[in-house]
Amino acid sequence: MRSVLQRVTKASVTVDGQVVGQIGLGWLVLLGVARGDSDEDADKLAEKVVGLRAFEDSAGKMNLAVGEVGGAVLVVSQFTLLGDCRAGRRPSFIEAAEPGEAERLYLRFAEKVRSLGLPVETGTFRADMKVELLNDGPVTLLLESRKAF
Repeated sequence: MRSVLQRVTKASVTVDGQVVGQIGLGWLVLLGVARGDSDEDADKLAEKVVGLRAFEDSAGKMNLAVGEVGGAVLVVSQFTLLGDCRAGRRPSFIEAAEPGEAERLYLRFAEKVRSLGLPVETGTFRADMKVELLNDGPVTLLLESRKAF
């Protein structure tokens, strides 16, 4: 799994003019599921996101996890994170998981975050989504489940 985490003061996702998910302070997680990803990848990445200390403490240091600041998580599926742009002028998405498996693992990731005690909102899998966010910092981090945590 490949993810882009953006620390936000607010974020929302809209489908067909309707807001389907929104949060205040927290993480906007853009999540791409790769071929070969497993339940273990989803769980490991969710645990990392929940425990990552990238929110500021009273001294202004990135020392707190999202739950410690009363934050939430908005998870948006994004298969384009698996796009390979090395050859030609159009990305190849051959590394992205098949839609059925990608949706299953995307939902597992969101449920794992929820089970760890955080409020979770999601986009709509395979929908044309409009994502709005106010990046805080800005803080943007890349995480991959197959790289050592």
